[in-house]
Formats: sequence, C-alpha cells, structure tokens
Amino acid sequence: MEFFNPNANVNFMGIRRVTVAISILLIIGSIISLATRGLNFGLDFTGGSLVEVVYQEPIEQDALAHDLEAAKIEGAVIQRFSSTEFSIRLPPDVLSQEEIDAASANAADGTSAVDAANKAVTDKVKSAITAGGRSVEVKPSVFVGPQVGAELAYNGIVAVLVVLTGIMIYVAMRFEWRFAVATVAGELHDVIITLGFFSLTGMDFDLTVLAAILAVDGYSVNDKIVVFDRVRELFRSTRKLDTLEVLNKAVNSTLSRTIMTSLTTLLTVVALFLFGGPTLQGFSLALIVGIVVGTLSSIFFACPVLLKLGVTKQDLLPKARDDAELARRP
Repeated sequence: MEFFNPNANVNFMGIRRVTVAISILLIIGSIISLATRGLNFGLDFTGGSLVEVVYQEPIEQDALAHDLEAAKIEGAVIQRFSSTEFSIRLPPDVLSQEEIDAASANAADGTSAVDAANKAVTDKVKSAITAGGRSVEVKPSVFVGPQVGAELAYNGIVAVLVVLTGIMIYVAMRFEWRFAVATVAGELHDVIITLGFFSLTGMDFDLTVLAAILAVDGYSVNDKIVVFDRVRELFRSTRKLDTLEVLNKAVNSTLSRTIMTSLTTLLTVVALFLFGGPTLQGFSLALIVGIVVGTLSSIFFACPVLLKLGVTKQDLLPKARDDAELARRP
C-alpha cells in the first residue's frame, strides 16, 4: 500500500529555510513559556489529599467527577476500584485559606491543624458527592506526598542525558557523527515543543504525560533513523546526485512508510483520547502532539540540519588505507 509515489521528486528541501525558521520559533516560544509559565504539575509531583469513597449502589466514574466539579472541587484524580469503590486524590489547594482558618477555629481541643484540615477536606468531598441524595461512605482524608520527589526527578534527568549520549554514540558509529547530531537535534525539537504545548495550555503534567513524553522521544528517534538509513543507502548507490538531491529522494521514498506508520499510530492514540476517559487524556494528547511534531520534524527539520552540517557521499564511504599502512601488510 502506498499513499505517496516513492519515485516522486517533491522538493521538500526547497522550503527548508521557512520550515527551519518555523521550528526555531516554536522552540523559542516553548522555552519562553516553560521559563515563565512552567508546567502545571499534577498530584504525582505535588502531593495532596486522598479520600476513599464507597457507594451503596453502582455509579459511573463520570457521575462522580461531575459531582465534584459541580461543587467547584477541581483537579481531582479519580481511580476506580469497583463499580462502588473509588479513591479521590485532591490537590493541596483544595481548601481555600478561609476554609482552613474556619476548620482550625472549629477544631476540638487537642486537635492539630493537619487533622482539622483533613476533616474539612473529608466534609467538603462528602457534601459534594451526597448532594444528589446518594448514599455513600466517605473515609477520612489523609495527606499523601508526591510520587516524584526531588531525588527521583534528578535521577530521571540524568537518565535522559545518558540515553541521549548513548543514542549519539550509537548513531555516530552506525552512520556518521553528523547524523547523530541531527538525530538528537530532532529529538530535542520534538520534546521541547510537546512540553511547550502543555505549558501553554496549562494542562496537568503527571506521570502518565511524562511516560508519553518518553514514548515521543523513542518515536522521534525511530522515525528519523528510517529516513537517515535511506539517505545512507542512496549516498552509496548513486553517483550523480548531490547531497540536496539525495535528501529529497530519501524523504520522497520513505514518505509512504512515514504516513502509514503515523496514521495507524494516531488512530490508536485518538481512540484513547476519545474513549479512554479523563485519566488517559493527558497521556494520549501528549502522544498525538508528539507524533505529529515528530513526523514533520523528520522531514522539515532533521534533514535540513543534516544538510547544514555538510554531510557528503565521501563521509559514508569506507575509508581507504594509505600507502604506508598498505606497505606494512604481509
């Protein structure tokens, strides 16, 4: 199956200045947004309160979420254990300062401020989910710390840097160092723009979104290696084509594969976004943005970077031994 004629000769590199300029603007905009607005970290990073509820009759998760939103309890993460049992994780700011002061003032003697606040959270959730007349048991609220602490975040950053270094070394050995630089530049391009999207939209950034960002990183590498492998093959099999023509031909010949891979992946991810519920929306949306950006960057950013680095046919040919080395051979 072919969506695009592999023998076509569309001049993708002819608009490289425009596409690279757009990519650079998107990267700069994303970095500025991340520096000024930051990411809206979810409960996995910030911690919060945990409340468990048990209904007498089965209820849908969407109905529980609607009750919480109607009571202006925002940012809750609901986990379903059964048709009647749920856990609700609430952000640290679920109580306003006035509610905290009122809870402390009404607390019984000997009750700590933390216990008073936990009771206030429990009462607020109970009031919200019983407003419709449902019979439900609300277990006392407890404070839970962030799943991603400073040490884990630091180790994660170190792990990403190690992976990027390993990818550069592998691609440099398998292809040539210019291919390694272009691959990593494309990876950073895709990840930064995807992070910038979440910063601009203010959507929750939790562990599922972080997992999607790492998946985008892997998808980006795979997509670019496919194109670069075709570039290497054409460099070795053609004699008259210059670097610009080779890059254009490589993109044209792999475009059908790129389109089919991206579309089939997007079909699955869009289905997750539409039918996976609120828990998977951030995860699936990060993948959608990352796949679209990664596919376009393989054509309109990574290949122009490779061209700018000055890769040539001679860079991929076996290195000839000099006369002195040949003379030493028996």
